[in-house]
Amino acid sequence: MNIKAMLQNGGYDTALTILYGAEALDAARTRWMAAADEFVRLFGDSDTARFCSASGRTELSGNHTDHNHGRVLAASVQLDTIAVVAPREDSCVRVHSEGYAPITLDIRDLAAREEEKGSSAALIRGTAARLHELGGTLGGFDAYTTSHVPEGSGLSSSAAFEVLIGTILNSLFNENRFTPVELALAAQYAENVYFGKPCGVLDQMTSAVGGAVAMDFADPSHPLIRRIDVDFGKYDRVLCVVNTGGNHADLTDDYAAVTAEMKAVSKEMGVGFLRETSCEAVLARSSALRKTCGDRALLRAFHFFAEDQRADDMANALESGDIASYEQMMRASGNSSFRFLQNLYSNKAVDCQGLSLGICVGEQVLGESGAVRVHGGGFAGTVQALLPKTSLPAFREAMETVFGAGCCHVLRIRPVGGVCLDDING
Repeated sequence: MNIKAMLQNGGYDTALTILYGAEALDAARTRWMAAADEFVRLFGDSDTARFCSASGRTELSGNHTDHNHGRVLAASVQLDTIAVVAPREDSCVRVHSEGYAPITLDIRDLAAREEEKGSSAALIRGTAARLHELGGTLGGFDAYTTSHVPEGSGLSSSAAFEVLIGTILNSLFNENRFTPVELALAAQYAENVYFGKPCGVLDQMTSAVGGAVAMDFADPSHPLIRRIDVDFGKYDRVLCVVNTGGNHADLTDDYAAVTAEMKAVSKEMGVGFLRETSCEAVLARSSALRKTCGDRALLRAFHFFAEDQRADDMANALESGDIASYEQMMRASGNSSFRFLQNLYSNKAVDCQGLSLGICVGEQVLGESGAVRVHGGGFAGTVQALLPKTSLPAFREAMETVFGAGCCHVLRIRPVGGVCLDDING
């Protein structure tokens, strides 16, 4: 296997440094070599094998704004899903993912299957189907995948897998003709139509595009994307997420209610989405809206307007290097999610408040330095923190005391999205 020899000889060091940083180079080589060995064990040696990667993502601002055509600030991170992949001469796709049952399907059969809903096979078939509709070429392949994106971490392991499949098809059979935006929309299509989850495109877009990105979803099919050069390290800051635990399986109604209640307000305002009206217009009709939509729906609408503007303001603060203003707005974002969006815990289980507890403990450790906020969808899962490097040991110790060893993940923003290593190896 040529890529193993190249990896051993340092031939991929440039690409691995881009993805993980120089300090993690040895660990990255070891991980990719283990994946290559597993590919050979499962599928045999191949001179046409390639290395591919798709990143997890972190939401920096814009909590629950994308589904109302709002603005979001997000970033891809070094925690990724990787694949060792080789093309086949037939139409068979075989995917072995570490810790999961192997998948085999015929790439010529692109019809959605009811029995595949909720499965990785649906994501593979759906992504392939959408790229085929866009004029792409398809072919069979063998792939071994393994992931460092923790499930339930809010870093979107599902989007990383979807973007990885699109990246494989784009690289192996289409000479990378599809743009990151097209790959993200294909991944969303797969999740909506084939997997059966009515998600937005924020996660997939961040994973596919890479780096820190300010995204405007006024037209979700053609989002406006602005890349931002961000290195929190130059401000002596560390970005991390803390997995507080909790079961997302019982929270479907809570997630759905956020969208439904914002939708109820926009409908009463005579528009399709809150982005099409204003805070002032909603406030002027708030007495009537309380009666038709309820107080919580109105609070969630007010959160949208403030958070939508804040996402843009935080992007501008990063571009200008104003880290103090960024941290102040990050705290304001968390407070708005807690008080107005109300997505830190479910009213059906008020004794389970891991996110609230994580923020409380984090603020006790950090005091006036840094910021802690809910990360992602909420109700269970993770909090995000930006803190001085010198505070990391105390912060991690406190969080592990409450939530267990290994709950705190330090994040590094990686500058690229879904890639094959050969394409960024210089």
